[in-house]
Amino acid sequence: MSFSIIRLIPGDPVLNIIGERGASPERIAEITKNLGLDKPLPIQFLKFSANALVGDFGESTVSKQPVISEFKVLWPATVELAFVALLWSSLVGLALGMLAAVKRNSFWDYGAVSLSTLGFAMPIFWWGLIVIFFFSVKLGIFPVSGRIDVMFDVPYKTGFYFLDTLLSGQWDAFVSACKYVILPAFVLGTVPLALIVRVSRASIIDVAEEDYVRTARSKGLPYKQILFKHIFKNALPQILTSIGLAMGQLLTGAILTETLFSWPGMGRWIIKSIEARDYPVVQAGVFYSMLIIIIVNWVTDESVKIVSPKMRDSQRGG
Repeated sequence: MSFSIIRLIPGDPVLNIIGERGASPERIAEITKNLGLDKPLPIQFLKFSANALVGDFGESTVSKQPVISEFKVLWPATVELAFVALLWSSLVGLALGMLAAVKRNSFWDYGAVSLSTLGFAMPIFWWGLIVIFFFSVKLGIFPVSGRIDVMFDVPYKTGFYFLDTLLSGQWDAFVSACKYVILPAFVLGTVPLALIVRVSRASIIDVAEEDYVRTARSKGLPYKQILFKHIFKNALPQILTSIGLAMGQLLTGAILTETLFSWPGMGRWIIKSIEARDYPVVQAGVFYSMLIIIIVNWVTDESVKIVSPKMRDSQRGG
């Protein structure tokens, strides 16, 4: 997919990059060679695949820096934002889903389902503008853009501000990083929250109707024991799967969220590169986004195997 980006764009990709005015024959030949477009298509694909395996996507046509160098600086920001968004949406979504399932057909159930529906239906960009208006413009509680206050100079160790501020002993900077991540993480986690509420509610209700749960109730076991030991434990594989799917939604939503909050991560990097027609960066962004989704799905599958007795038994039997 990332290989096809340049080839599927209408028009000459080289002219799309440099424009008609700067299209001298020498410049066209230089860009064509740098992009590898002077070779036959099969050779281009083999070379692209070989370079992608080692993380070599060439140089940015805008910054003239290696694409991998820019990626190394920016990816921790996106992962940090996605982690906070996934953390709060998973905890809150699981709690609301469990509450809705336990108190089925009650006010809490209807409220959780309505909130979930609203989360799916609400455009993330519009929701972000509302959040900024109330919490930043009107109330002035949280900052609007960036990762940390400009007064702090955090030494680069890992690229993750939460870790770097703690490792350098800058507690005020850590608090600042926490304040700056709250609004974008809140907006970004809205859609995953809706998904996790729906799946956890449905999974718990389905498991609660199984025969072994009825047997546990007939034995007079305490309700909390039935809920957590029998129901929640067996509903957990489906819930973990939904959290893995939510991670894919986070990467998609990060493009709009990072642009809206001027968050210096991969999503904003890709958008700016598309606007500047910086195709090597766009290719790298698409490739690494797909790679992250593949890794997340693999981790999710392995986690489900660990917590699912049925899958463990089937693997042992195989």
